[in-house]
Amino acid sequence: MSSPLEFQSIDHITLIVADLERTRQFYCDALGMQEVKRPDFEFPGLWLTPLPAGSAPGGFLQALIHITLADEDSGLAGWGDRQVRRTSRGHHFAMEVADAERAHRHVAELGLEIAVPLKQRPDGAAQFYVRDPDGHLIEFFSRPAS
Repeated sequence: MSSPLEFQSIDHITLIVADLERTRQFYCDALGMQEVKRPDFEFPGLWLTPLPAGSAPGGFLQALIHITLADEDSGLAGWGDRQVRRTSRGHHFAMEVADAERAHRHVAELGLEIAVPLKQRPDGAAQFYVRDPDGHLIEFFSRPAS
């Protein structure tokens, strides 16, 4: 059954952060994402992409991470304590990478907070979780070789 909304893609997620430069350093300098042009909104923020502009493989539509500075209108930075007992089951977003083991080594060498170490999912994918400077949880995974 097709949706009457005719979804095209997930366009972006928005994260509320306490410090734009610290967040830019984490996502761009440490993780290798790219900052892209953002409209001249009346509030501070950044737009980031995990892929070089125009390089989306296999028809993948490039999604963005919209970063918004915390203030009275956007609210507090981070997702806060939600009483999650199993980190990987709480609020997070996921990024597919070519090689989760290599990505895990990279973030460990950088000294980033690994919230859940590298493990294998029941479907054979490798995954691990990292927290950004405001506590947002990011899953990195790679699909098993076919």
